[in-house]
Amino acid sequence: MNVPENLRYATSHEWILVEGDTGTVGITDHAQAELTDIVFAEPPAIGKTVKAGDIAAVVESVKAASDIYSPVSGEVVARNEAIEADPSLLNTDPFGAGWIFKIRLANPADLESLQDAAAYRAQIGG
Repeated sequence: MNVPENLRYATSHEWILVEGDTGTVGITDHAQAELTDIVFAEPPAIGKTVKAGDIAAVVESVKAASDIYSPVSGEVVARNEAIEADPSLLNTDPFGAGWIFKIRLANPADLESLQDAAAYRAQIGG
């Protein structure tokens, strides 16, 4: 299972890559594999404020609908409209073109509660 070393991970299978005060959020390779074929994605609206652990987005697969949680608190500053047009990007490139939203961190200390790659690999049995 692909678990990039440079990301932080929520136990709910979201990843975040922080650059400056902004984080890019998506779902992990493990999450997309569990969901199977993703057929719908609804990223959050720009300007939406979320707390760490809040539902930020929704994806649906042929198996189920799943809530996507924000790994940190902050304000959504970008949404990936490409996944609305082509939700399969979440399956084919979950750590790249399949990102879901970007968030301006309200509290960088939120990152301390997230897992590093080794801890996430242990969580998923990889």
